[in-house]
Amino acid sequence: MTTAPGGAARTGAPTAVVVGGGISGLATAALLARDGFRVELLEQREEVGGRAGSWSAEGFRFDTGPSWYLMPEVFDRFFGLLGSSSAEQLDLVTLDPAYRVFYEGHTEALDVLPDRDANLAAFERVEPGAGRRLAQYLDTAQETYDMALRHFLYTSFTSWRDLAVPDVARQAHRLLPLLGRSLKAHVAASFTDRRLRQILGYPAVFLGSSPDRTPSMYHLMSALDLTGGVQYPQGGFTRLIEAVAGLAEQQGVTIRTGATVTAVTTESGPRGRRRPPSRVTGVRYRDAAGAEHRLRADVVVAATDLHHVETELLPPAVRERPARWWQRRDPGPGGVLVYLGIDGRLPQLPHHTLLFTEDWDRNFRDIREGRVPSPASAYVCTPSRTDPGVAPEDAENVFILVPVPADPSLGRGGRDGGGDRAVEEIADAAIDQLASWAGIADLRERIRVRRTVGPGDFAADLNSWRGGMLGPAHTLRQSAFFRPGNASRKVSGLYYAGASTIPGIGLPMCLISAEIVRDRVHAEMALWDS
Repeated sequence: MTTAPGGAARTGAPTAVVVGGGISGLATAALLARDGFRVELLEQREEVGGRAGSWSAEGFRFDTGPSWYLMPEVFDRFFGLLGSSSAEQLDLVTLDPAYRVFYEGHTEALDVLPDRDANLAAFERVEPGAGRRLAQYLDTAQETYDMALRHFLYTSFTSWRDLAVPDVARQAHRLLPLLGRSLKAHVAASFTDRRLRQILGYPAVFLGSSPDRTPSMYHLMSALDLTGGVQYPQGGFTRLIEAVAGLAEQQGVTIRTGATVTAVTTESGPRGRRRPPSRVTGVRYRDAAGAEHRLRADVVVAATDLHHVETELLPPAVRERPARWWQRRDPGPGGVLVYLGIDGRLPQLPHHTLLFTEDWDRNFRDIREGRVPSPASAYVCTPSRTDPGVAPEDAENVFILVPVPADPSLGRGGRDGGGDRAVEEIADAAIDQLASWAGIADLRERIRVRRTVGPGDFAADLNSWRGGMLGPAHTLRQSAFFRPGNASRKVSGLYYAGASTIPGIGLPMCLISAEIVRDRVHAEMALWDS
Protein backbone atom coordinates (compact mmCIF):
# COMPACT_ATOMS: atom_id res chain seq x y z
CA MET A 1 0.00 0.00 0.00
CA THR A 2 1.24 3.52 -0.90
CA THR A 3 -0.18 7.01 -0.50
CA ALA A 4 -1.93 9.28 -2.96
CA PRO A 5 -0.46 12.75 -3.50
CA GLY A 6 -2.57 14.26 -0.73
CA GLY A 7 -1.70 11.51 1.73
CA ALA A 8 -4.73 9.18 1.47
CA ALA A 9 -4.22 5.43 1.33
CA ARG A 10 -4.12 3.90 -2.12
CA THR A 11 -4.11 0.29 -3.22
CA GLY A 12 -3.33 -1.10 -6.66
CA ALA A 13 -2.23 0.92 -9.66
CA PRO A 14 -2.34 4.73 -9.29
CA THR A 15 -5.05 6.44 -11.30
CA ALA A 16 -4.86 9.51 -13.52
CA VAL A 17 -7.38 11.58 -15.44
CA VAL A 18 -6.12 13.67 -18.36
CA VAL A 19 -8.32 16.60 -19.39
CA GLY A 20 -8.00 17.38 -23.09
CA GLY A 21 -7.28 15.23 -26.12
CA GLY A 22 -4.81 17.42 -27.96
CA ILE A 23 -1.33 16.10 -28.62
CA SER A 24 -0.07 17.02 -25.13
CA GLY A 25 -2.97 15.23 -23.45
CA LEU A 26 -2.63 12.13 -25.60
CA ALA A 27 1.13 12.03 -25.08
CA THR A 28 0.90 12.52 -21.31
CA ALA A 29 -1.75 9.81 -21.04
CA ALA A 30 0.38 7.39 -23.06
CA LEU A 31 3.50 7.99 -20.94
CA LEU A 32 1.66 7.65 -17.61
CA ALA A 33 -0.06 4.47 -18.76
CA ARG A 34 3.23 2.97 -19.87
CA ASP A 35 4.54 3.66 -16.38
CA GLY A 36 1.70 1.75 -14.72
CA PHE A 37 -1.06 4.32 -14.19
CA ARG A 38 -4.67 3.53 -14.98
CA VAL A 39 -5.49 6.48 -17.22
CA GLU A 40 -8.70 7.94 -18.58
CA LEU A 41 -8.56 10.82 -21.05
CA LEU A 42 -11.58 13.10 -21.46
CA GLU A 43 -12.03 15.17 -24.62
CA GLN A 44 -15.05 17.46 -25.04
CA ARG A 45 -15.14 17.27 -28.84
CA GLU A 46 -16.15 14.24 -30.84
CA GLU A 47 -12.61 13.61 -32.03
CA VAL A 48 -9.20 13.98 -30.46
CA GLY A 49 -6.52 16.34 -31.74
CA GLY A 50 -7.49 19.72 -30.30
CA ARG A 51 -5.99 22.40 -32.51
CA ALA A 52 -4.46 19.61 -34.61
CA GLY A 53 -7.83 18.45 -35.87
CA SER A 54 -9.21 17.44 -39.24
CA TRP A 55 -12.15 18.55 -41.38
CA SER A 56 -13.41 17.06 -44.66
CA ALA A 57 -15.82 18.16 -47.38
CA GLU A 58 -16.43 17.09 -51.00
CA GLY A 59 -13.29 14.99 -51.22
CA PHE A 60 -10.99 17.55 -49.57
CA ARG A 61 -9.43 16.88 -46.15
CA PHE A 62 -7.92 19.76 -44.19
CA ASP A 63 -5.61 19.79 -41.19
CA THR A 64 -7.27 22.44 -39.06
CA GLY A 65 -4.18 23.67 -37.23
CA PRO A 66 -0.45 22.80 -37.07
CA SER A 67 1.19 22.16 -40.42
CA TRP A 68 4.99 22.47 -39.88
CA TYR A 69 6.98 19.39 -38.83
CA LEU A 70 10.04 20.82 -37.08
CA MET A 71 12.37 19.58 -34.31
CA PRO A 72 12.27 15.96 -35.59
CA GLU A 73 14.49 14.72 -32.77
CA VAL A 74 11.72 15.57 -30.29
CA PHE A 75 9.30 13.29 -32.13
CA ASP A 76 11.99 10.60 -32.35
CA ARG A 77 12.55 10.77 -28.61
CA PHE A 78 8.85 10.63 -27.77
CA PHE A 79 8.09 7.64 -29.97
CA GLY A 80 11.19 5.93 -28.59
CA LEU A 81 9.83 6.26 -25.05
CA LEU A 82 6.84 4.19 -26.17
CA GLY A 83 8.92 1.51 -27.86
CA SER A 84 8.34 2.81 -31.37
CA SER A 85 9.93 5.32 -33.74
CA SER A 86 9.02 8.14 -36.07
CA ALA A 87 9.95 5.93 -39.01
CA GLU A 88 7.56 3.23 -37.82
CA GLN A 89 4.68 5.61 -37.14
CA LEU A 90 5.00 8.21 -39.91
CA ASP A 91 5.86 8.45 -43.60
CA LEU A 92 7.90 11.66 -43.59
CA VAL A 93 8.69 13.60 -46.76
CA THR A 94 11.26 16.41 -46.98
CA LEU A 95 9.76 19.45 -48.73
CA ASP A 96 11.60 21.08 -51.61
CA PRO A 97 11.41 24.01 -51.40
CA ALA A 98 10.94 24.13 -47.66
CA TYR A 99 8.81 27.21 -48.28
CA ARG A 100 8.40 30.15 -50.67
CA VAL A 101 8.15 33.81 -49.66
CA PHE A 102 6.25 36.49 -51.58
CA TYR A 103 7.04 40.07 -50.60
CA GLU A 104 4.89 43.15 -50.94
CA GLY A 105 6.60 45.47 -53.40
CA HIS A 106 8.73 42.74 -55.01
CA THR A 107 7.67 40.66 -58.00
CA GLU A 108 10.25 37.91 -57.38
CA ALA A 109 9.64 35.30 -54.69
CA LEU A 110 12.44 33.79 -52.60
CA ASP A 111 12.62 30.04 -52.01
CA VAL A 112 14.12 28.56 -48.87
CA LEU A 113 15.55 25.16 -49.74
CA PRO A 114 16.31 22.02 -47.69
CA ASP A 115 20.03 22.68 -48.06
CA ARG A 116 22.15 25.02 -45.95
CA ASP A 117 24.64 25.90 -48.70
CA ALA A 118 21.83 26.72 -51.13
CA ASN A 119 20.30 29.09 -48.57
CA LEU A 120 23.67 30.76 -47.96
CA ALA A 121 23.90 31.36 -51.70
CA ALA A 122 20.35 32.72 -51.86
CA PHE A 123 21.08 35.22 -49.08
CA GLU A 124 24.28 36.25 -50.82
CA ARG A 125 22.41 36.99 -54.06
CA VAL A 126 20.05 39.32 -52.20
CA GLU A 127 22.69 41.10 -50.10
CA PRO A 128 26.45 40.83 -50.74
CA GLY A 129 28.16 39.41 -47.65
CA ALA A 130 24.92 38.02 -46.23
CA GLY A 131 25.88 34.44 -47.08
CA ARG A 132 28.92 34.54 -44.81
CA ARG A 133 26.97 36.27 -42.05
CA LEU A 134 24.16 33.73 -42.35
CA ALA A 135 26.67 30.91 -41.90
CA GLN A 136 27.80 32.49 -38.62
CA TYR A 137 24.20 33.13 -37.59
CA LEU A 138 23.22 29.51 -38.21
CA ASP A 139 26.26 28.22 -36.32
CA THR A 140 25.21 30.10 -33.19
CA ALA A 141 21.59 29.11 -33.76
CA GLN A 142 22.59 25.44 -33.80
CA GLU A 143 24.73 25.82 -30.68
CA THR A 144 21.85 27.52 -28.87
CA TYR A 145 19.36 24.89 -30.05
CA ASP A 146 21.58 22.06 -28.84
CA MET A 147 22.00 23.82 -25.49
CA ALA A 148 18.23 24.29 -25.19
CA LEU A 149 17.59 20.61 -25.83
CA ARG A 150 20.16 19.59 -23.24
CA HIS A 151 19.27 21.99 -20.44
CA PHE A 152 16.22 24.23 -20.95
CA LEU A 153 13.42 22.39 -22.74
CA TYR A 154 13.31 19.08 -20.84
CA THR A 155 13.06 20.61 -17.39
CA SER A 156 10.28 21.77 -15.09
CA PHE A 157 12.47 24.55 -13.60
CA THR A 158 11.64 23.37 -10.09
CA SER A 159 15.06 24.52 -8.91
CA TRP A 160 17.67 26.99 -10.13
CA ARG A 161 20.12 24.14 -9.60
CA ASP A 162 18.71 22.63 -12.79
CA LEU A 163 20.59 25.35 -14.68
CA ALA A 164 23.70 25.42 -12.49
CA VAL A 165 25.68 22.99 -14.62
CA PRO A 166 29.14 23.57 -16.09
CA ASP A 167 27.88 23.48 -19.68
CA VAL A 168 25.48 26.38 -19.04
CA ALA A 169 27.97 28.30 -16.90
CA ARG A 170 30.57 28.19 -19.66
CA GLN A 171 28.08 29.68 -22.11
CA ALA A 172 26.49 32.22 -19.76
CA HIS A 173 28.41 35.12 -21.32
CA ARG A 174 26.73 34.31 -24.64
CA LEU A 175 23.31 33.14 -23.44
CA LEU A 176 22.44 36.04 -21.14
CA PRO A 177 22.69 38.70 -23.88
CA LEU A 178 20.38 36.54 -26.02
CA LEU A 179 17.71 36.90 -23.34
CA GLY A 180 18.18 40.64 -23.03
CA ARG A 181 18.05 41.52 -26.71
CA SER A 182 15.08 41.12 -29.07
CA LEU A 183 15.14 38.83 -32.06
CA LYS A 184 14.53 41.88 -34.27
CA ALA A 185 17.65 43.63 -32.96
CA HIS A 186 19.70 40.46 -33.17
CA VAL A 187 18.82 39.95 -36.84
CA ALA A 188 19.27 43.63 -37.71
CA ALA A 189 22.82 43.55 -36.36
CA SER A 190 23.86 41.25 -39.22
CA PHE A 191 21.44 41.83 -42.11
CA THR A 192 20.22 44.95 -43.91
CA ASP A 193 17.78 43.74 -46.56
CA ARG A 194 14.18 43.66 -45.33
CA ARG A 195 13.45 40.36 -47.06
CA LEU A 196 16.25 38.55 -45.26
CA ARG A 197 15.34 40.12 -41.94
CA GLN A 198 11.78 38.90 -42.33
CA ILE A 199 12.83 35.32 -43.02
CA LEU A 200 14.96 35.29 -39.88
CA GLY A 201 12.36 37.11 -37.78
CA TYR A 202 9.44 34.94 -38.84
CA PRO A 203 10.07 32.22 -36.21
CA ALA A 204 8.64 34.68 -33.68
CA VAL A 205 5.23 34.03 -35.27
CA PHE A 206 5.56 30.30 -34.51
CA LEU A 207 5.93 31.42 -30.90
CA GLY A 208 2.83 33.59 -30.90
CA SER A 209 4.83 36.79 -30.72
CA SER A 210 6.65 39.36 -32.86
CA PRO A 211 10.37 39.81 -33.57
CA ASP A 212 10.59 42.97 -31.47
CA ARG A 213 9.17 41.22 -28.36
CA THR A 214 10.71 37.76 -28.68
CA PRO A 215 14.07 37.12 -26.97
CA SER A 216 16.86 36.57 -29.46
CA MET A 217 17.49 33.23 -27.76
CA TYR A 218 14.84 31.97 -30.19
CA HIS A 219 17.04 32.62 -33.19
CA LEU A 220 17.79 28.96 -32.52
CA MET A 221 14.73 28.12 -34.64
CA SER A 222 16.54 29.16 -37.80
CA ALA A 223 18.76 26.12 -37.28
CA LEU A 224 15.68 24.07 -38.13
CA ASP A 225 14.23 25.39 -41.38
CA LEU A 226 17.37 26.90 -42.93
CA THR A 227 19.64 23.97 -42.12
CA GLY A 228 17.63 20.82 -41.59
CA GLY A 229 14.74 21.50 -43.93
CA VAL A 230 11.03 21.00 -43.28
CA GLN A 231 9.23 17.67 -43.35
CA TYR A 232 5.61 16.59 -43.77
CA PRO A 233 3.92 13.39 -42.59
CA GLN A 234 1.96 11.84 -45.44
CA GLY A 235 -1.69 11.76 -44.48
CA GLY A 236 -1.26 15.10 -42.75
CA PHE A 237 -0.96 16.04 -39.13
CA THR A 238 -4.09 14.10 -38.38
CA ARG A 239 -1.92 11.05 -39.06
CA LEU A 240 0.42 12.20 -36.28
CA ILE A 241 -2.54 12.49 -33.91
CA GLU A 242 -3.75 9.03 -34.92
CA ALA A 243 -0.31 7.63 -34.21
CA VAL A 244 -0.08 9.15 -30.73
CA ALA A 245 -3.68 8.21 -29.88
CA GLY A 246 -3.07 4.67 -31.11
CA LEU A 247 0.00 4.29 -28.92
CA ALA A 248 -1.94 5.66 -25.94
CA GLU A 249 -4.65 3.07 -26.43
CA GLN A 250 -2.03 0.33 -26.81
CA GLN A 251 -0.74 1.33 -23.39
CA GLY A 252 -4.25 0.89 -21.98
CA VAL A 253 -5.53 4.48 -21.95
CA THR A 254 -9.31 4.84 -22.06
CA ILE A 255 -10.20 7.74 -24.37
CA ARG A 256 -13.64 9.26 -23.96
CA THR A 257 -14.79 11.84 -26.51
CA GLY A 258 -17.86 14.01 -26.11
CA ALA A 259 -16.87 14.27 -22.44
CA THR A 260 -16.85 17.88 -21.21
CA VAL A 261 -15.05 18.35 -17.91
CA THR A 262 -17.02 20.76 -15.74
CA ALA A 263 -14.85 20.78 -12.61
CA VAL A 264 -11.56 19.60 -11.15
CA THR A 265 -12.49 18.38 -7.68
CA THR A 266 -10.33 18.96 -4.61
CA GLU A 267 -10.37 18.56 -0.86
CA SER A 268 -8.25 19.75 2.05
CA GLY A 269 -5.06 17.78 2.46
CA PRO A 270 -2.58 17.31 5.28
CA ARG A 271 -0.42 20.37 5.72
CA GLY A 272 3.34 20.21 5.52
CA ARG A 273 6.37 22.12 4.39
CA ARG A 274 6.34 20.50 0.97
CA ARG A 275 2.62 19.97 0.51
CA PRO A 276 0.08 22.36 -1.00
CA PRO A 277 -2.94 23.00 1.24
CA SER A 278 -5.36 21.00 -0.95
CA ARG A 279 -5.23 17.78 -2.91
CA VAL A 280 -6.91 16.74 -6.13
CA THR A 281 -9.63 14.09 -5.94
CA GLY A 282 -10.68 13.80 -9.59
CA VAL A 283 -13.03 15.52 -12.02
CA ARG A 284 -16.69 15.92 -12.85
CA TYR A 285 -17.74 15.70 -16.49
CA ARG A 286 -20.82 15.72 -18.70
CA ASP A 287 -21.16 13.15 -21.49
CA ALA A 288 -22.59 13.75 -24.96
CA ALA A 289 -26.08 12.81 -23.76
CA GLY A 290 -25.91 15.39 -20.98
CA ALA A 291 -25.47 12.92 -18.12
CA GLU A 292 -23.20 14.00 -15.27
CA HIS A 293 -20.35 11.77 -14.06
CA ARG A 294 -17.58 11.89 -11.49
CA LEU A 295 -14.17 10.26 -11.80
CA ARG A 296 -11.85 9.89 -8.82
CA ALA A 297 -8.12 9.99 -9.45
CA ASP A 298 -4.80 10.25 -7.67
CA VAL A 299 -3.52 12.59 -10.38
CA VAL A 300 -5.24 15.01 -12.76
CA VAL A 301 -3.36 16.44 -15.73
CA ALA A 302 -5.09 19.44 -17.30
CA ALA A 303 -3.85 19.41 -20.88
CA THR A 304 -6.07 22.28 -21.90
CA ASP A 305 -6.04 26.07 -21.77
CA LEU A 306 -4.68 27.12 -18.38
CA HIS A 307 -6.91 30.20 -18.17
CA HIS A 308 -9.97 27.98 -18.64
CA VAL A 309 -8.77 25.60 -15.92
CA GLU A 310 -8.15 28.36 -13.42
CA THR A 311 -11.23 30.45 -14.09
CA GLU A 312 -13.81 27.74 -14.84
CA LEU A 313 -12.74 24.34 -13.52
CA LEU A 314 -11.03 25.00 -10.19
CA PRO A 315 -12.72 26.19 -6.99
CA PRO A 316 -11.90 29.89 -6.37
CA ALA A 317 -9.95 29.13 -3.18
CA VAL A 318 -7.28 27.14 -5.01
CA ARG A 319 -6.81 29.30 -8.10
CA GLU A 320 -3.25 30.61 -8.36
CA ARG A 321 -3.61 33.53 -10.75
CA PRO A 322 -6.17 36.29 -10.16
CA ALA A 323 -7.83 38.27 -12.94
CA ARG A 324 -5.23 41.05 -12.69
CA TRP A 325 -2.46 38.50 -13.44
CA TRP A 326 -4.14 37.53 -16.70
CA GLN A 327 -4.78 41.16 -17.59
CA ARG A 328 -1.03 41.79 -17.60
CA ARG A 329 -0.25 38.82 -19.85
CA ASP A 330 -0.14 38.49 -23.64
CA PRO A 331 -2.39 35.78 -25.13
CA GLY A 332 -0.57 35.82 -28.46
CA PRO A 333 -2.40 36.50 -31.73
CA GLY A 334 -5.78 35.32 -32.79
CA GLY A 335 -6.26 33.95 -36.26
CA VAL A 336 -8.65 33.75 -39.16
CA LEU A 337 -8.29 30.41 -40.91
CA VAL A 338 -9.57 29.82 -44.44
CA TYR A 339 -9.96 26.31 -45.86
CA LEU A 340 -10.33 26.29 -49.65
CA GLY A 341 -10.91 23.47 -52.11
CA ILE A 342 -9.67 24.78 -55.48
CA ASP A 343 -10.45 23.42 -58.95
CA GLY A 344 -7.33 22.79 -61.02
CA ARG A 345 -3.66 22.90 -60.05
CA LEU A 346 -1.69 25.78 -58.53
CA PRO A 347 1.94 25.47 -59.62
CA GLN A 348 2.63 28.94 -58.20
CA LEU A 349 2.28 27.56 -54.67
CA PRO A 350 4.60 25.00 -53.07
CA HIS A 351 3.60 23.18 -49.89
CA HIS A 352 4.34 26.22 -47.65
CA THR A 353 4.04 29.86 -48.74
CA LEU A 354 4.54 33.08 -46.75
CA LEU A 355 3.19 36.50 -47.68
CA PHE A 356 5.15 39.31 -46.01
CA THR A 357 3.94 42.91 -46.00
CA GLU A 358 6.37 45.77 -46.43
CA ASP A 359 5.56 47.54 -43.15
CA TRP A 360 6.03 44.50 -40.94
CA ASP A 361 6.38 46.49 -37.73
CA ARG A 362 3.00 48.09 -38.30
CA ASN A 363 1.50 44.66 -39.02
CA PHE A 364 2.56 43.35 -35.61
CA ARG A 365 1.69 46.61 -33.83
CA ASP A 366 -1.83 46.53 -35.27
CA ILE A 367 -2.38 43.02 -33.92
CA ARG A 368 -1.06 43.98 -30.48
CA GLU A 369 -3.23 47.07 -30.32
CA GLY A 370 -6.40 45.31 -31.40
CA ARG A 371 -6.58 46.28 -35.09
CA VAL A 372 -6.81 43.93 -38.06
CA PRO A 373 -3.80 44.64 -40.33
CA SER A 374 -4.49 45.73 -43.91
CA PRO A 375 -2.76 44.36 -45.86
CA ALA A 376 -1.89 41.49 -43.54
CA SER A 377 1.05 39.13 -43.62
CA ALA A 378 -0.27 35.60 -44.02
CA TYR A 379 0.70 31.96 -44.24
CA VAL A 380 -0.57 29.57 -46.92
CA CYS A 381 -0.35 25.78 -46.89
CA THR A 382 -1.05 23.73 -50.03
CA PRO A 383 -0.52 20.14 -48.81
CA SER A 384 -1.95 18.67 -52.02
CA ARG A 385 1.37 19.62 -53.66
CA THR A 386 2.88 16.82 -51.56
CA ASP A 387 0.00 14.59 -50.49
CA PRO A 388 -2.51 13.51 -53.18
CA GLY A 389 -4.81 12.10 -50.51
CA VAL A 390 -5.99 15.51 -49.26
CA ALA A 391 -7.76 16.67 -52.42
CA PRO A 392 -9.60 15.16 -55.41
CA GLU A 393 -7.63 14.58 -58.58
CA ASP A 394 -6.87 17.79 -60.46
CA ALA A 395 -7.71 19.97 -57.46
CA GLU A 396 -5.79 21.69 -54.68
CA ASN A 397 -6.23 21.93 -50.92
CA VAL A 398 -5.38 25.45 -49.73
CA PHE A 399 -5.22 26.62 -46.11
CA ILE A 400 -4.72 30.34 -45.35
CA LEU A 401 -3.87 31.66 -41.89
CA VAL A 402 -4.14 35.39 -41.18
CA PRO A 403 -2.87 36.52 -37.74
CA VAL A 404 -5.31 38.99 -36.18
CA PRO A 405 -5.93 40.32 -32.65
CA ALA A 406 -6.92 37.79 -30.00
CA ASP A 407 -10.47 39.07 -29.81
CA PRO A 408 -13.50 36.76 -29.86
CA SER A 409 -15.72 39.73 -30.78
CA LEU A 410 -14.29 39.52 -34.31
CA GLY A 411 -16.64 36.58 -34.57
CA ARG A 412 -16.89 33.04 -35.84
CA GLY A 413 -16.44 31.57 -39.28
CA GLY A 414 -18.73 29.42 -41.41
CA ARG A 415 -19.28 27.66 -44.72
CA ASP A 416 -19.42 29.43 -48.07
CA GLY A 417 -19.13 32.95 -46.71
CA GLY A 418 -21.68 32.37 -43.96
CA GLY A 419 -19.48 33.36 -41.04
CA ASP A 420 -19.57 36.63 -39.16
CA ARG A 421 -18.94 39.70 -41.29
CA ALA A 422 -15.49 40.64 -39.95
CA VAL A 423 -14.15 37.10 -40.35
CA GLU A 424 -15.43 36.78 -43.92
CA GLU A 425 -14.03 40.19 -44.88
CA ILE A 426 -10.60 39.17 -43.58
CA ALA A 427 -10.85 35.92 -45.54
CA ASP A 428 -11.89 37.73 -48.74
CA ALA A 429 -8.94 40.11 -48.44
CA ALA A 430 -6.52 37.21 -47.89
CA ILE A 431 -7.83 35.32 -50.93
CA ASP A 432 -7.49 38.37 -53.14
CA GLN A 433 -4.02 39.14 -51.76
CA LEU A 434 -2.83 35.60 -52.49
CA ALA A 435 -4.29 35.76 -55.98
CA SER A 436 -2.50 39.05 -56.69
CA TRP A 437 0.88 38.33 -55.13
CA ALA A 438 1.20 34.77 -56.46
CA GLY A 439 -0.22 35.54 -59.90
CA ILE A 440 -3.39 33.43 -59.73
CA ALA A 441 -5.88 35.87 -61.27
CA ASP A 442 -8.84 33.47 -61.29
CA LEU A 443 -8.34 32.03 -57.80
CA ARG A 444 -11.67 33.23 -56.43
CA GLU A 445 -13.63 31.80 -59.39
CA ARG A 446 -12.05 28.36 -58.85
CA ILE A 447 -13.18 27.92 -55.25
CA ARG A 448 -15.23 24.74 -54.83
CA VAL A 449 -15.16 24.47 -51.02
CA ARG A 450 -14.82 27.33 -48.54
CA ARG A 451 -14.89 27.37 -44.75
CA THR A 452 -13.62 29.98 -42.32
CA VAL A 453 -12.70 29.91 -38.62
CA GLY A 454 -12.37 33.00 -36.43
CA PRO A 455 -11.23 33.92 -32.91
CA GLY A 456 -14.76 33.29 -31.66
CA ASP A 457 -14.41 29.66 -32.74
CA PHE A 458 -11.13 29.26 -30.85
CA ALA A 459 -12.79 30.62 -27.72
CA ALA A 460 -15.98 28.55 -28.03
CA ASP A 461 -14.57 25.27 -29.33
CA LEU A 462 -11.17 25.12 -27.63
CA ASN A 463 -11.72 27.27 -24.52
CA SER A 464 -8.87 29.41 -25.77
CA TRP A 465 -8.02 32.44 -23.65
CA ARG A 466 -9.32 35.54 -25.47
CA GLY A 467 -9.68 33.48 -28.64
CA GLY A 468 -5.91 33.12 -29.06
CA MET A 469 -4.77 30.90 -31.90
CA LEU A 470 -1.60 29.36 -30.46
CA GLY A 471 -1.23 30.03 -26.75
CA PRO A 472 0.42 32.70 -24.58
CA ALA A 473 3.07 34.58 -26.54
CA HIS A 474 6.75 33.80 -26.00
CA THR A 475 7.74 37.22 -24.78
CA LEU A 476 10.59 37.41 -22.27
CA ARG A 477 8.27 37.39 -19.26
CA GLN A 478 6.33 34.42 -20.71
CA SER A 479 9.24 32.19 -21.74
CA ALA A 480 11.32 29.48 -20.06
CA PHE A 481 11.24 29.75 -16.24
CA PHE A 482 8.92 32.79 -16.48
CA ARG A 483 6.20 30.70 -18.13
CA PRO A 484 3.53 29.13 -15.88
CA GLY A 485 4.83 25.94 -14.31
CA ASN A 486 3.42 22.48 -14.88
CA ALA A 487 2.14 21.77 -11.36
CA SER A 488 -0.33 23.59 -9.15
CA ARG A 489 1.19 25.21 -6.09
CA LYS A 490 -2.17 25.03 -4.28
CA VAL A 491 -3.41 21.54 -5.19
CA SER A 492 -1.18 18.49 -4.90
CA GLY A 493 -1.69 15.98 -7.67
CA LEU A 494 -2.81 18.62 -10.22
CA TYR A 495 -0.53 19.10 -13.20
CA TYR A 496 -0.59 21.07 -16.45
CA ALA A 497 0.53 20.18 -19.97
CA GLY A 498 0.31 21.89 -23.33
CA ALA A 499 0.96 25.26 -24.91
CA SER A 500 -0.11 27.31 -21.86
CA THR A 501 2.71 25.97 -19.73
CA ILE A 502 6.40 25.11 -20.06
CA PRO A 503 8.13 24.77 -22.44
CA GLY A 504 5.55 26.45 -24.70
CA ILE A 505 3.84 26.61 -28.09
CA GLY A 506 4.01 24.04 -30.88
CA LEU A 507 3.68 20.30 -31.36
CA PRO A 508 7.27 19.48 -30.30
CA MET A 509 6.95 21.67 -27.20
CA CYS A 510 3.70 19.92 -26.30
CA LEU A 511 5.38 16.53 -26.57
CA ILE A 512 8.17 17.77 -24.31
CA SER A 513 5.59 19.09 -21.85
CA ALA A 514 4.10 15.60 -21.63
CA GLU A 515 7.45 14.06 -20.79
CA ILE A 516 8.39 16.58 -18.12
CA VAL A 517 4.94 16.29 -16.53
CA ARG A 518 5.39 12.52 -16.41
CA ASP A 519 8.79 12.97 -14.75
CA ARG A 520 7.43 15.47 -12.24
CA VAL A 521 4.51 13.22 -11.31
CA HIS A 522 6.91 10.39 -10.52
CA ALA A 523 9.29 12.61 -8.57
CA GLU A 524 6.56 14.13 -6.43
CA MET A 525 4.71 10.88 -5.80
CA ALA A 526 7.99 9.35 -4.66
CA LEU A 527 8.48 12.33 -2.33
CA TRP A 528 4.99 12.01 -0.91
CA ASP A 529 5.38 8.23 -0.49
CA SER A 530 8.65 8.65 1.42
